[in-house]
Amino acid sequence: MKRYFIKYKGIVQGVGFRFRIQQLASKYDIAGYIANLDDGSVEVEAQGQTANLDEFLKESLHLGGFVQIEDYAVKEISVDEYDKTFIVYY
Repeated sequence: MKRYFIKYKGIVQGVGFRFRIQQLASKYDIAGYIANLDDGSVEVEAQGQTANLDEFLKESLHLGGFVQIEDYAVKEISVDEYDKTFIVYY
């Protein structure tokens, strides 16, 4: 089990990015959250089994459509043993 803090930059707001990440989280049994930031970027905390988490991250970078990720950063953070759901913050 791992937990990542991920920050995506590019065209990631107003293009369905949060919804599509929520779908990926469901597909890969990922807990955590996604939120838009004031600077136009999006932050995610994602927690799950290592293989699932790595696939979630890999797939999140290639969503297509109007989403255009120009840069991203990943940092491993402490697992939250009580986090069992994925939340979209609006």
